[in-house]
Amino acid sequence: MVVRHGHVVAEGWWAPYSPERPHLLYSLTKSFTSIAVGLAVTDGLLSLQDRVVDVLPDHVPLDVSEQGRRITVHHLLSMTVGHATDSLQEAWRLEPGDLTKGFLRVPFTETEGTRHVYDNATTYVLARMVEQATGHSLPELLDERLFQPMGIEHAEWDRVASGAAFGFHGLHLRTEAIAAFGELLLREGAWKDRQLIPGDWVRLATSRHVETRSAAVDVLDADSDAGYGYQFWMSRDGYRGEGSFEQLCMVYLKHDLVVAVTAGDGPHGALVSAVRDCLLPGMGNPGSTHDDDVLVERLRGLSFAPVQGSSDPSRSATARIDAFSETSALPEATAVNVEPTQRGWRLRLGPSIEVAVGHGGWQESSPLGRPVLATGAWQSDTFVADLYVIRTPHRVRLLVDAALGTATATWSTVPLTSPSLEVHLRSPLMTRPDVA
Repeated sequence: MVVRHGHVVAEGWWAPYSPERPHLLYSLTKSFTSIAVGLAVTDGLLSLQDRVVDVLPDHVPLDVSEQGRRITVHHLLSMTVGHATDSLQEAWRLEPGDLTKGFLRVPFTETEGTRHVYDNATTYVLARMVEQATGHSLPELLDERLFQPMGIEHAEWDRVASGAAFGFHGLHLRTEAIAAFGELLLREGAWKDRQLIPGDWVRLATSRHVETRSAAVDVLDADSDAGYGYQFWMSRDGYRGEGSFEQLCMVYLKHDLVVAVTAGDGPHGALVSAVRDCLLPGMGNPGSTHDDDVLVERLRGLSFAPVQGSSDPSRSATARIDAFSETSALPEATAVNVEPTQRGWRLRLGPSIEVAVGHGGWQESSPLGRPVLATGAWQSDTFVADLYVIRTPHRVRLLVDAALGTATATWSTVPLTSPSLEVHLRSPLMTRPDVA
């Protein structure tokens, strides 16, 4: 969605994705957590100088280092705590039941406040500090202070095993809600006739606090060298919230422009570069009516292709998952059954997953609580199906060799939290990143 001067000027979704469906934001969630911190700070319940060890004393290891004792809200927001790399997996390995305690146990190699290192656990700790200070869960606080006043009623949160929201990822919102969030930031926290976020906090959070280019091996796209704010990336033309697989809320103050993107995969930074190199230079150049008509038709016809092949309505198949790999959505030896129905097929995957598959289009089902849209066809002796886990950027390609009785189920892009398809079909999703 492209919003200019407060008006939507272009929007489009690739079928079977559609505007009414919430979409997993991955780390774009961090920018919402930053706003929750700002609300707590504004209410006088938290300050930038507050230390983790003081706000969360029950989650401090007995052997916490002196630097661990000095980590503040500012260090967490700017990701300048002093860890050498993202501490998430090591923190969870050290303390599987208490990520905050694990975060404080991971060795600090740099002086706090001196170097930016992208560190997911910092945002998790911020979420817990906000909850401790306000007495509300992160979802409750943002629902009351942000989403409900904006008319956003469909926010969903993935959670860790304890039931707490990740904070650093896991929020699901519609593309329109991301665009509205960008507009809220662009207007410095004002929404219609209400000031939902103090303008001072919006300006502070979206200002550069630390450089992002380091002497280490960090690989950043060309537009990520402009610095980091408080859970926002700076760019040469504005700032943005960003999540894996190109979930984006891009704000360009000079152009009075917001670009909101929910996406699947692609080269990191490609969409940001496309906006900078193609869209921004066109600001102020109205083009022609013909160009507008071409764009409207292009956006109206966006669609992934259904699987091509025959329906073969009398044919069924039984197989087991073979050749398990890191990209597999199902464990090895999982039973797979393909049964024809009036509109396509019923697909049974193991004992608990039953998916409706359409021919020439998509069928929707919710076998474990969250929807999946599927399309399939027979291609010679192979049944081919694409399973879109529609509230995420991910889909699964299933191949069933009827002659050999073998099957594979491969992610287009492997989810960062777990490769298990079953996990991502459950509602609410409750998991944590796997630890090797």
